[in-house]
Amino acid sequence: MYEKLKALLVDELQIDPEDIKPDAELSADLGINSIELADLVMLCEDKFGITIDDSDIGKFTTIQDVVDYLETL
Repeated sequence: MYEKLKALLVDELQIDPEDIKPDAELSADLGINSIELADLVMLCEDKFGITIDDSDIGKFTTIQDVVDYLETL
């Protein structure tokens, strides 16, 4: 799941692959703002055929948080 998420971040949000590490913070390390986070959520929903509850989005601080969440679905 990590590699799939990494590819999504690189391809869709143009994040440098060297910056994407499990402990990288979405906002502080990768510069993802709230609009880009919403885009990421929609991309994940479309790509993986899932629904991410709005209340869960606030739990996404690091790449690993997102990976862990996606792996539970």
